[in-house]
Amino acid sequence: MITGNNSEVCAQFKQYLNKCVQIKDLDPLKYFFGIEVARGPQGLFICQRKYALEIMEECGLLGTKRAKFLMEINNKFQLLDQN
Repeated sequence: MITGNNSEVCAQFKQYLNKCVQIKDLDPLKYFFGIEVARGPQGLFICQRKYALEIMEECGLLGTKRAKFLMEINNKFQLLDQN
């Protein structure tokens, strides 16, 4: 994956890489390792919604209801004594 704010420099770098090793341009990035990538006027935006939904579906959790709180409020963590 090659990205940057200067498309001319990115194109030159891709040409250089293609001379060193054969590469394939897959056009504008849409998904990368389960992460959705969208372009907007202010830059790139990434979202893991689709990836999270796929994990929930695999685990059979799509029909479950949300908990009001994922964790107990003001929960205090403490280290376990390893002795």
